Amino acid sequence: MEAIYEVEVTTGSMTHAGTFDNIFITLIGTQGVSERTKLDSFGRDFKTGMKVKYKVTTRFTLDKLLLIRLEKDNFIFLPENDWFCSLVTVRTPEKDVIHFPCYRWMGEGEVIELREAKATKIYEEKYSQLKEHRKNELKLNKQVYQWTEFKPGLPQRAYFQDPLSLPSVVRFSFTKDMDSAFNCSFALGEIKMKKLAKKPDPWVQMEDMKSAFWSSRTAVSKYVQQHWMDDDFLGYQLLNGPNPTMLRRCTELPLNFAVTDGMVQPFLESGTSLTIEMKQGNIFLCDYKRLADLPTQVINGKQQYVAAPLCLLYKNQVGKLLPIAIQLQQQASEDNPVFLPSDSEYDWQLAKLYVRNADCLEHQASLYLRTHLLAETFTVSLMRNLPAAHPIHKLLVPHTRYTLQINTLIRDRLLGPEGAVTQNTSIGDEGMTNLMKKVLSDLTYSSLCLPEDISDRGLEPIPNFFYRDDGLRLWSFTNDFVRDMVKIYYQSDSDVQQDAELQDWIKEIFIYGFLEQSSAGIPQCFSTVEEVIKFVTMVIFTVSAQHSALRAGQFDYGSWFPNAPGSLKRPPPTSKGSSDKNTLLETLPDMNTSAHLVSVFWLLSKPSSDFVPLGQYPEDYFCHMASQNIIKDHQAELSFLSECIKDRNKGLQVPYTYMCPDNISNSVSI
Repeated sequence: MEAIYEVEVTTGSMTHAGTFDNIFITLIGTQGVSERTKLDSFGRDFKTGMKVKYKVTTRFTLDKLLLIRLEKDNFIFLPENDWFCSLVTVRTPEKDVIHFPCYRWMGEGEVIELREAKATKIYEEKYSQLKEHRKNELKLNKQVYQWTEFKPGLPQRAYFQDPLSLPSVVRFSFTKDMDSAFNCSFALGEIKMKKLAKKPDPWVQMEDMKSAFWSSRTAVSKYVQQHWMDDDFLGYQLLNGPNPTMLRRCTELPLNFAVTDGMVQPFLESGTSLTIEMKQGNIFLCDYKRLADLPTQVINGKQQYVAAPLCLLYKNQVGKLLPIAIQLQQQASEDNPVFLPSDSEYDWQLAKLYVRNADCLEHQASLYLRTHLLAETFTVSLMRNLPAAHPIHKLLVPHTRYTLQINTLIRDRLLGPEGAVTQNTSIGDEGMTNLMKKVLSDLTYSSLCLPEDISDRGLEPIPNFFYRDDGLRLWSFTNDFVRDMVKIYYQSDSDVQQDAELQDWIKEIFIYGFLEQSSAGIPQCFSTVEEVIKFVTMVIFTVSAQHSALRAGQFDYGSWFPNAPGSLKRPPPTSKGSSDKNTLLETLPDMNTSAHLVSVFWLLSKPSSDFVPLGQYPEDYFCHMASQNIIKDHQAELSFLSECIKDRNKGLQVPYTYMCPDNISNSVSI
């Protein structure tokens, strides 16, 4: 008996999502397969944002509908154009409504097989066709998403040489536009520094910097330019600037730090001592030891330098965090003095400049390794090991959006031997690679989980620490959301233990991302539901909130380039009293070096044109009422947090916006 299937096809709403090409559909059920049917109604079928209904007729019912197959062919003489298919919904003769989420681009000649939206684990599969489809999907994905070495000693990456070699499913919606815009020449034009970028000359006076900076300032960068040499602002930046990951409580001075009680006594409250203040939790340390012994390079024919400072800070009675001692190299010696706020103005400013340079370099290494490279690790393992029907794939795939493409661009244009970052920082390509290796070797699971990281670093009692305050609430909301979602699909620990695909996902992350460093504490397998919840929370937090915290403030804090110099032209001073008013200018990088690094900060701080904020899921992979309700609750919490942060920021001289959910991208997409 003839059966009629009503098919509704939704085209994506982004620019250029529609197509003139021919689209064909085949329905696959437990009792047979429909004919290959051209989807054709009167007029243009696949316009941007349109939903169009069709009928597919079969000679008999297909019984349980398992899969649909979509094919795309070029339409006569028109140039081929990709099509973004969002969703296909089928109403069967039995009146069942079945959703087939797609949410991807299709190119000419491409064939896609989609299964219904219901999330399914491998051991729950009932039908042989779906078992085979699942197996073939992962087999193909393992051929497409291959691991390859980025650099020895660093997490492996996806084997794609350039952005256009990426599968359409993981590419930008505006590939060519983004590709041309993601370069420093474009950025230099936007911030009006193109002329400056051609001058390999030293800065002659601070006024020249101010005029170069003026056209591209933001409200925050204007404040930075006015206060960058204030002691309390240096402390503030270590809490709420682009690199809030270095500071930790100091309970005992490192043996290689030659500071004494007597040296810093004048900078403490009367009647106390360094020993007492350490016991009371008021002394903090930034130790840039990873910069020791890194190779440096020559820029504009001039040798560049880097220090490996130790910076001691004191939280005073009014809650300000103040630097009280700086040693510029790791080994204590006569020609490595401890600089103090009571030294000459020029000596103390210069010492702080080397700290800011060290922090800039550490920040670039951490941003790329802790967010970009780890996001790629999570994404590649997801594509290789979790099929589209898997609940964790459905939960995490929105958090992988554009990650592989942006990383391909960054490797090509910012971090390679000819990259804008490596060419305009003192440590160059070799030094940056070595620094990232050190960051990876020090990386622990705890340091990626914000509540544990804050506790391990002893930073709970510091006031005005907005990265911590906003971040802990975001972590909590994310953890609650993940718990509710995961528990729909994993009711018991045995559900986790028998999920072979989930175990393969975490295993490849451990092997290819963390290079089998068991000391990092990264799970090698999952035994409990709680372990899955914690790890998935960490993944979402890393690629969204943590990435935003390390990325979004770069231009605010670095466009006034003396505050975040990527390179310095003079070696660290070996004695006190040798600096004068010209020393700072002679130490700062040349004009072109400064301009190129600022252009990088601008590129990486600018949100993408089709930005998707944290917690927004425009693509519904679950098509399931329970998960939709959990997402709505999560969005309400994030909206409430955004309003709280905005209200708080109204009373701050320097608002902290980088952990506001409205400003956080759902994925590493820039």
